[in-house]
Amino acid sequence: MVEKLQQTLRDNPIARWAVLILVASMMFFAYMFVDILSPLASLLNETLNWDQGDFGTYAAGEYLLNVFGFLLLAGIILDKMGVRFTGLLSASLMVIGAAIKYWGISWSEANTVEWLNSWWVDMPGSAKLAMFGFMIFGCGCEMAGTTVSKILAKWFKGKEMALAMGLEMAIARIGVFAAMAAAPAISMRFAIDGTNSVTAPLLFASLLLVVGLLNFFVFTIMDNKFDKQLAAIGEATGGADPEDEFHVSDLAQIFKSKMFWIIALLCVLYYSAIFPFQRFATNFLEETLSISNAEAAGLFKWFPILAMVLTPFLGAFIDFKGKGASMMLLGAVIMIACHGIFAFVLPAYPSKALAMVTILVLGVSFSLVPASMWPSVPKIIDEKVLGSAYCLIFWVQNIGLCLVPLLIGKLRVATNGYFVPMLVFTSFGVLAFILSFLLKIEDRKKGYGLELPNKK
Repeated sequence: MVEKLQQTLRDNPIARWAVLILVASMMFFAYMFVDILSPLASLLNETLNWDQGDFGTYAAGEYLLNVFGFLLLAGIILDKMGVRFTGLLSASLMVIGAAIKYWGISWSEANTVEWLNSWWVDMPGSAKLAMFGFMIFGCGCEMAGTTVSKILAKWFKGKEMALAMGLEMAIARIGVFAAMAAAPAISMRFAIDGTNSVTAPLLFASLLLVVGLLNFFVFTIMDNKFDKQLAAIGEATGGADPEDEFHVSDLAQIFKSKMFWIIALLCVLYYSAIFPFQRFATNFLEETLSISNAEAAGLFKWFPILAMVLTPFLGAFIDFKGKGASMMLLGAVIMIACHGIFAFVLPAYPSKALAMVTILVLGVSFSLVPASMWPSVPKIIDEKVLGSAYCLIFWVQNIGLCLVPLLIGKLRVATNGYFVPMLVFTSFGVLAFILSFLLKIEDRKKGYGLELPNKK
């Protein structure tokens, strides 16, 4: 009888992997929406008069509200209200933001956003409204990312945590592939009078976010049952014991952690060399290789493929063998090499084959660092403030993700090329390597177990 009582949904492989599929699909749709306009930057210029600076400012909008404090609030909401409430809120914000963004781009300047032209006059009104919608979406997307991390830490505790997180990241990143592949095809399919459509791909991705919201609702039913089982066997669920309840004062232990800040800074440097690059990659390949927009998007769509394939295996390796800190170090080295090739080699030898190989290898870096970074956080941070820790890391990350597209857009306009922007991305890799080295040294001194396996 006692043994039966100890069994929960977490001990049922079908249940916990079903949870993974439900929450990962939501992030797949979110990642797809993030990059659905990235392959269409040239079309935005032709149809809506967006220049590269406008596109960079719009891209930065995804992170703007997060930088100015929303993610800090999101962490408190997550640890205080739990994953179900926070996940539904974040999924709803993504849908609302998508609707505003679609409204801004689908209607003409004269009919919809003429009043926006009275302020911030150096951007088209459609870009301003799309940016506002992207800001709302970005709040939901980043909150969802931290919520999913805490969900997987909860449902896979003592199980295949790194593998689960790796699979979630792999599924999410297929969204990047899907966006790069689908956007040009849908755009051409719904062309009007010979002009490809910007709105059709955006509408498609927006409707998928609604599906993601419904998927998360199904998860809440399962998670509610799981919490009741945990309460029955006496395992804390974030409110059963007053000593285990979250208090805002508990955040002090995060801010005092040296390891937390090393991981947070490593995260912002690494992701600042990946996600902003994705926004400009199609246009970079167009100009550097002198190819069409569709062909450039077709090349870059393969970027997440090796990451998708390798991340689950790397997660499983960490679960059973460890070496998480070493993987972060190797990932930074690969990123330096790839962006260095984009800066120096590819412009001198404009080869599609070289571009493809470099894009695929960069995907290896995109699997090594995240697959080892996110499962490391529960090893250095107390579980009751884990949501806040993830949100604080995302907050620091969002500062970079907000400022870097702005910087790259301005550098593009100022230099009329991609050499300087690629040097910026390369320098981020160098700094990430230094922090990875410091992380490994600190782990060896304090024994956090980043090099040890997760599986118990």
